[in-house]
Amino acid sequence: MAIVINNTDKTYTLYTKNSMYQMKVDDLGTLIHNYYGEKMEYSDLHYYVECTEIPPFSPNPIACKKTKYPNYSYNHIGEEISFSGNGEFRLTAMSIRNADGTLGCEPKFVSARTEKGKYSLKGLPAFYGDEADTLVITLKDTIYDIYFHLYYGVFEEYDLITRSVVVENKEKNSIKLEKAMTLNLELPSGSYDMIYFRGRHMRERMFERARINHAQTSIESVRGASSHHENPFVIIADKNANEDFGNAYGIALVYSGNFKISAEKDQWEKTRVVAGINSENFNFEVESQGTFTCPEVAMVYSNEGFAKMSNCFHKAIRNNLCRGKFKNARRPILINNWEGTYFNFNADKLVAMAHEAKKMGVELFVMDDGWFGKRDNDCCALGDWTPNETKLQGTLMELSQRINNEGMKFGIWFEPECISEDSDLYRAHPDFAFQMPNRAPQISRQQLVLDFSRKEVVDNIYNQLVKVLDSANISYVKWDFNRHITDLYSVSLPSEKQGEVYHRYMLGLYDLLERITTKYPDILFESCSGGGGRFDCGMLYYMPQVWTSDNSDAIDRLKIQYGTSFAYPVSAMGAHVSTCPNHQNARVTPLKTRGNVAYFGTYGLELDVTKMTDEEKAEITRQIEEFKKYYELIQRGDYYRLLSPFTPEESLFCAWETVKPDGSEALVCTVRYESDAATAPEFVKVKGLVKNKWYRINGGEEKYLGASLMNIGFKVPYDFFTYPSRLFHITEA
Repeated sequence: MAIVINNTDKTYTLYTKNSMYQMKVDDLGTLIHNYYGEKMEYSDLHYYVECTEIPPFSPNPIACKKTKYPNYSYNHIGEEISFSGNGEFRLTAMSIRNADGTLGCEPKFVSARTEKGKYSLKGLPAFYGDEADTLVITLKDTIYDIYFHLYYGVFEEYDLITRSVVVENKEKNSIKLEKAMTLNLELPSGSYDMIYFRGRHMRERMFERARINHAQTSIESVRGASSHHENPFVIIADKNANEDFGNAYGIALVYSGNFKISAEKDQWEKTRVVAGINSENFNFEVESQGTFTCPEVAMVYSNEGFAKMSNCFHKAIRNNLCRGKFKNARRPILINNWEGTYFNFNADKLVAMAHEAKKMGVELFVMDDGWFGKRDNDCCALGDWTPNETKLQGTLMELSQRINNEGMKFGIWFEPECISEDSDLYRAHPDFAFQMPNRAPQISRQQLVLDFSRKEVVDNIYNQLVKVLDSANISYVKWDFNRHITDLYSVSLPSEKQGEVYHRYMLGLYDLLERITTKYPDILFESCSGGGGRFDCGMLYYMPQVWTSDNSDAIDRLKIQYGTSFAYPVSAMGAHVSTCPNHQNARVTPLKTRGNVAYFGTYGLELDVTKMTDEEKAEITRQIEEFKKYYELIQRGDYYRLLSPFTPEESLFCAWETVKPDGSEALVCTVRYESDAATAPEFVKVKGLVKNKWYRINGGEEKYLGASLMNIGFKVPYDFFTYPSRLFHITEA
């Protein structure tokens, strides 16, 4: 059973295939975190965390005098959910300002129940699945009628446990949430690192590792989006853990806005991790008889390092977070005109590109920015989603038909969340944009952000999008968001509620995404935010793929896609072959290498095919055929990182692999990202094969034992040119 309730011990134990998570109601009615780690036979593990020492300068609740724990202190015990104001001086998950102005809460156990299937969250993205199980534990404050419903979802096969908290106010007056984080995770012993994925625009999700010490270790975003700069995913790992060894706790927030994940080692060497909505510029009123739902957190524990953890996340995201017909279907191979033309195009140019691309096997043509209003540059027309029929040489329907007549599906670009000051919508409704009274707004890319905390603004954009999508045969939408939120002020809210705007914006965005993706189930939606500025589980709930980065250079993409893979599956990574010299860094890279890197993503083109040589066109034709051949293996196989691009002192190669779960077939990609003279031979050790089975590489005559390929590896031939790449197809002999 995934959930075991022991009423004698007052324990609540969650079991996955390989992990165990246990809580207990103690003598004071507090919900204590007992254990999270490797799966074991059941026992009450409270001895591991019980408060027997005398914690100095740690206050004791009066009620503890009636128990066997006279040294009991909230500042010492491991709570399942922690609160400011009750003698807790460490990191806390929640802070509640009561109607009388007091700060503090002491929630005690009320009830617990189980449900078949995974819980859902109203208005928020979340993992789903009838095969999962749900535990709901309800706590209540000792003084006020404030309830906390703790939701736990258990996916046994994926070793995945999800969490959310619903705060319910049954008081006669409103309360204020000054902090509302979802996760409070206690690790009572051990020394840990936090692995996180920092970056910037065109350099997203760079692997970085830091020791968790007594000072707080945190990552966060206050940009109104999860951002290029941090990602709402971390790994808490043993200090010596690696891809194949050690304890690793993956923590992913299913949210696309401001977030914070913090870890701290306390005075007693215990580690606490909290994760959820960033409390900066957050102050949310919960009215009488109202509720507040915290975004979901998903956790995977692995006792075999990072690779096992990553594959659990990959499968769960593909199968139980992404939705719709495209989540597991082969997605069309597309060409996007952006880097091929930028704003300088008309319908004839687009059709010419589609004509040439079709000859090479491309299936979908995507018209990017510049097709609407007076949009000949990025300074105007956002918000005016009316096709420019002069530029398109006719209606949008006529253009889509011309593309369809070439044997191609037709896609389109939107940036629905932003508005240009030079637009008809802004001239009619300047109040639709975030702007502070009596203060000139901050401008980024000559655009402002629409106030999606207001339903009338969301409805306006929804109606405009529907009008466009109904007007032509559109099969794909690229949904972009090219600036972050400043000038945070909503004219629809009083001054005391301005701390709600960031979260209300996200609720408005999620409402729009739910409505538009539900209305158009046959359209493939791809998320984009200046590339990878909103690559998170929240967006993947609505759109099964994300443009991984505006940086399309294959060598830079090694680090970007490698870092992204720790949480997110290959099938979610938008990856294209672009022109050389590259438009972001002027690097010249072999076309074959660009293709091999893009294979481990959604594979498409981002260039002007009408300017390609016959030799280049033949290579793209070959790549498309090869990508289709290996599609299922790449997109559905178990993914392994073999050689890291972040460790040039160890190897000048990057290598990754996908392998069938039964170990019968694998595909390895190697890329040499630096060159030197007298290079030592490089052997790549693969993973996931069957030890006692024999294999061939690329159909060769020589046979290799699975154990030898995994323990010794195979030699990568040396190619005497810059940035070489090879694929190695491993099959049973």
